[in-house]
Amino acid sequence: MTLILNRENVISVLDMKDCMDVVEKAFKELANGTAVLPLRTPITPPDGLSLYMPAYLKEMKALACKVVTVYKNNPKKFNMPVVIGKVLLQDPETGDVNCIMDGGYLTAVRTGAVSGVATKYLARKDKNQVAGIFGTGVQAQMQLWAVAIARELSKAIVYDISDESADAFIKEMSKKLNLEIVKAKNPDEVLVADIICTATSSATPIFDGKKVKKGTHINGIGSHTPNARELDSEIIMRSRFIGDSKEACFSEAGDIILPVKEGVIDESHFYGELGDVIIGKVESRLNDEEITIFKSNGLAIQDVATAKLIYDKAIESNTGVNIEI
Repeated sequence: MTLILNRENVISVLDMKDCMDVVEKAFKELANGTAVLPLRTPITPPDGLSLYMPAYLKEMKALACKVVTVYKNNPKKFNMPVVIGKVLLQDPETGDVNCIMDGGYLTAVRTGAVSGVATKYLARKDKNQVAGIFGTGVQAQMQLWAVAIARELSKAIVYDISDESADAFIKEMSKKLNLEIVKAKNPDEVLVADIICTATSSATPIFDGKKVKKGTHINGIGSHTPNARELDSEIIMRSRFIGDSKEACFSEAGDIILPVKEGVIDESHFYGELGDVIIGKVESRLNDEEITIFKSNGLAIQDVATAKLIYDKAIESNTGVNIEI
């Protein structure tokens, strides 16, 4: 029997705190060598992009593959989303696919979760910190949710080019987190924050890195191609740079690829991977004056760990529909 979980099923069982816990374990496995993480495989049909993201976590006994497609004409031609994702979870003992689940909400939460884990290890540890969020979409919501779990916040500041979107974000997230959230009039007003998350679709830097105060931690989420970046060269130069994967950063992350091309830093500026920080192989923040950056590209180990969590919780709560395939 194969368990089928739709988006509503996934939402009903997936919590950010639990997701942060399993994502942290996944990165620990990656650093300890018990994870298998092949490169994502792209296929480009005439009208879109299809990505295949498999991984295996030995200690967590989690084996899965996420299939993500990007078809820009979907809304107009088929009234469907541009991005669609499904996860096929397998029993690592038999190889059988024991669950097929919607991957949209899963991806959103696991992306927020890794920033929460990075914040746990890299941000200053004092209480009553201020979070700054660039962007107001679903991922911006997930970033704030995770950061609010990782650190005790006194308030959050959000900036978006759309006032309407910012107002909607504040209304929803202030209620969800019981947190004061204020709208910034310009990017500079966000830079008073102690923890900054960038979750935009901008291909060019969204703030002046010279204006970031000492001691800030930054989670860079939005840009994910070699020629796009949310963070300028100045802030990269000023910061201790940690990535989810060195290979992914130098293949996909314009935030570090472009400063290297400019010659203002070299590849040695990449200080280490998040998993190595978690297991203590690489130091995190050295002092409260240091600026730290975590660059997230998105790894299949996050999807696999989260899918296994969702499956276990669905079985426990009798959620979803079993079918014979």
